[in-house]
Amino acid sequence: MYEFAIAWEWLAFAARWLHVVTAIAWIGSSFYFIALDLGLVRRDHLPPGAYGEEWQVHGGGFYHIQKYLVAPAAMPEHLTWFKWESYATWLSGFAMLCIVYYGGADLFLIDRHVLDISAMTAILISLASLGLGWILYDLLCKSPVGKSTWGLMALLYLVLVAMAWGYTQVFTGRAAFLHLGAFTATIMSANVFFIIIPNQKIVVGDLIAGRTPDPKLGAQAKQRSLHNNYLTLPVIFFMLSNHYPLAFATAFNWVIAGLVFLMGVTIRHWFNTTHARKGKPTWTWAVTALLFILVMWLSTVPEILTVEERAETAPEFQRFADNAHFPAVSETISTRCSMCHAAEPAYEGIVRPPNGVKLESEAEIAARAREIYIQAGRSHAMPPGNITEMTDEERRLVTAWFESAVGETR
Repeated sequence: MYEFAIAWEWLAFAARWLHVVTAIAWIGSSFYFIALDLGLVRRDHLPPGAYGEEWQVHGGGFYHIQKYLVAPAAMPEHLTWFKWESYATWLSGFAMLCIVYYGGADLFLIDRHVLDISAMTAILISLASLGLGWILYDLLCKSPVGKSTWGLMALLYLVLVAMAWGYTQVFTGRAAFLHLGAFTATIMSANVFFIIIPNQKIVVGDLIAGRTPDPKLGAQAKQRSLHNNYLTLPVIFFMLSNHYPLAFATAFNWVIAGLVFLMGVTIRHWFNTTHARKGKPTWTWAVTALLFILVMWLSTVPEILTVEERAETAPEFQRFADNAHFPAVSETISTRCSMCHAAEPAYEGIVRPPNGVKLESEAEIAARAREIYIQAGRSHAMPPGNITEMTDEERRLVTAWFESAVGETR
């Protein structure tokens, strides 16, 4: 039913908005505490067990903050726990993954030119990769290599690059980047859920019982927090990557993904070093710029190196191609949309089809029926600013085409 498509679109909107709100809360608190931790200063007057202190000013007031590396001698009456920001971000992100990519697997998740699998198989691969990713990461952290901070991070980087390549061999480029973000975010949130918060609760329990907390618990939590710190910026990029087809829809997308992780490290290193008052390593911005230039070059290699789109209409979209309105709709889309949504856009200033969407063939138009219906039928989102002067009658035609095609399957 076409009403279902509208309701599903609003459900996706709600999930996206919730994800944005919770992600801002999590990332904001994470960035604040990393900056606070690195800016702590040790002074002689600090109470026993205190690691450092920081004076801050905000909103017209002054704040005096002290950090205890293990725990204070006496537990305060009230503790503020920072955990639900992480949990809510992951849960809302997973909900969005289910609504957009699992619910629209034939359109957003699967590219049968890459790998001809069923929607259910693709979903199971997706779920398994998220779970197995955390297990592999956790085992590496607890293995002998986990004792080397930078050795472990180098190994984890290789794992992430391998996952980037693997995802591009299974899913669409857009879904591959999204999954790489979900894979990394799952590790980050699981760090909070399985390691950081439980360790802190053990420390609190020991203090209440009069026992001396184990310093290893704090060290383990700090290591996981460090990983989360360096992974945050790449995750933000991958979660927004559907806006950047030059990154996800090119032949070397997995290499670009690997470079994005490196750029996240160089940028965070600058902020971390600055917050720790150890200088301003401006070389990190030069390295980041060079990496970005490399990304730009990789995204514009000769077209013959890019993946070809499937030429035939997939069976699940055939009803839209067979509909009586389709010839007129196809002509409308060719007139109003294909100047941008083409392998070689004719519109000045556009070198790649927006969001990687091409609408040159009947197969491509039929495969994007739901998006065309939402963007150009039910709303005026496309063409942008109605620059090609799509008429109200043409929009009604698009709406009638989609709704009648869906109605025929009832």
